[in-house]
Amino acid sequence: MNSAAVETYLRELQARICSALETADGSKKFLADAWRKPDDAPLRGDGVTRILEGGELFERAGVGFSLVAGDRLPPSASANRPELAGRGFRAMGVSLVLHPRNPYIPTAHANVRYFVAEKPGEEPVWWFGGGFDLTPYYVFEEDARHWHSVARKACAASGDGVYERLKRQCDDYFLLKHRGETRGVGGLFFDDWHEGGFDASFGLMRSVGDGFLEAYLPIVERRRATAYGERERAWQLYRRGRYVEFNLVFDRGTLFGLQSGGRTESILMSMPPLASWQYQFEPEAGSAEAALAQYLTPRDWL
Repeated sequence: MNSAAVETYLRELQARICSALETADGSKKFLADAWRKPDDAPLRGDGVTRILEGGELFERAGVGFSLVAGDRLPPSASANRPELAGRGFRAMGVSLVLHPRNPYIPTAHANVRYFVAEKPGEEPVWWFGGGFDLTPYYVFEEDARHWHSVARKACAASGDGVYERLKRQCDDYFLLKHRGETRGVGGLFFDDWHEGGFDASFGLMRSVGDGFLEAYLPIVERRRATAYGERERAWQLYRRGRYVEFNLVFDRGTLFGLQSGGRTESILMSMPPLASWQYQFEPEAGSAEAALAQYLTPRDWL
């Protein structure tokens, strides 16, 4: 195990992604908000939350790094893990959510993380997790195929069938159960990953982290000049409401962060700056907006 190498990679990944997104936006820079928890707090650690708001391309883009440690896990993480009882823990990761201004550019999310729980005299319990998923408002099948082709490439070195497993886990995880629909067109999701040992597992996490920009930026470039009006904007805000519902009701990372005493502003940076809800709204039959529903169920994009 080499936790220092993981931390170095994650900090560098945050910087690299922010630099590329600033170049893509072309009008704004990320605000770097460095924070540190008091050493005597129940949850210790530090991080940097980087936020770009009001850009030409991104209405809000948040890319956060955090490294936190504690003496006891919160209920959401330890309830079904008796092997973690009595252990201190460290968790570190990079998480990002991008909310573009143009409704024809999808919202995107990515996260890569590492967790280790230790107890004197016993072997540490560790794992990696992560993934990325895409939430379009108007689906272009070539974009979804590109997204998934990069996802499959990111998993290739980890063995046969890994992409299919991680894609299925993404479809299962990013599901709004009360709506009966997936959050978007999926991607990858993995947690508690330690297959092949530390080096191989770290390699999968790096491959996913490194693959995000390759998956997302070509879609941005294809759609950023597409003209839109009030109708498309209203649809985008309505569908952003679904994003908020998932993050506040189902997302494990949000629950872990809030229950463990994490930094609220950093945890909730994933929220869109604007969203809307309409009672029993139904898009016009046969419209481009109505077409989204057919894609909010798992499918084989490749």
